[in-house]
Amino acid sequence: MPGQSQGLKRLLAGDAPVHAPLVLNPLMARLAAATGFPALYLGGGAMGYLTCFTEANLSLTEMVHAGLDIRAACDLPLILDGACGWGDPMHLRRTIPLAEEAGFAAIEIEDQILPKRAHHHVGIEHLIDADLMTAKVAEAVAARRSADFLIIARTNAVRDISMDEALRRGEAMHRAGADLLFITARRPEDHRTIAERLPAPLMYMHLSGGADDAIPVPELFRMGFRLFVDPVTPLLAMHRALRDSYVALHAGRPDPLVGEDPRGEQDRMHATIRLESLLAIERRTVER
Repeated sequence: MPGQSQGLKRLLAGDAPVHAPLVLNPLMARLAAATGFPALYLGGGAMGYLTCFTEANLSLTEMVHAGLDIRAACDLPLILDGACGWGDPMHLRRTIPLAEEAGFAAIEIEDQILPKRAHHHVGIEHLIDADLMTAKVAEAVAARRSADFLIIARTNAVRDISMDEALRRGEAMHRAGADLLFITARRPEDHRTIAERLPAPLMYMHLSGGADDAIPVPELFRMGFRLFVDPVTPLLAMHRALRDSYVALHAGRPDPLVGEDPRGEQDRMHATIRLESLLAIERRTVER
């Protein structure tokens, strides 16, 4: 929706970091919104883990459908991890309108080969030519219907080639019209180099909300990093909680998180999904 795109653009132009945690479904989105986050991130890597087949096997329509479900339940700006855009420059002419019409506020596109490989998850990159990536960014910009729908261009060249190559790619993607740049880094100090060479706004990716970052978020913000994404911590928490729950259930013990109060947690879940508002509709219509 245009309003949500404008909302993200305004947030990024503001005087505070924009934190966007991973969400994979409407329930997670509602919980993140209730906590006070201003934006959300639909991560491909985490969604791939959820399917047990990795991001390399996800389709554009799967991610767009997930976004539609989330946007129907939560109106916070939602960022789509668009992987490699699901194609060459020509294919971006479908990817971008679908993402934009689904209500995403932004899409992140990276410079890996297609089809993607699972080896990305163990730090082995397979990059496309820099000129091809620049062309993809340019076509993504040309395909959008509103300048408020943001194009986030990402390169993983630091891992596979060098920091100099990553910075050259970043500069080229900026010239092609990218609204934000995301340069993956190997070391914390790499972010200082990135900020010195490339213009704000920049995207930063961390774990655990930045608790373990070597450079504090306020300093990163002053350096030009505006969007802060945690792409996996909520999924790891979910995996741990479910694993412990199934172990407890199999052993005939209470769930370690729900404990002796399952009814209380169910009531809290009912509040999250706003069950009472749905019941109220039925009371005044079909349950009178």
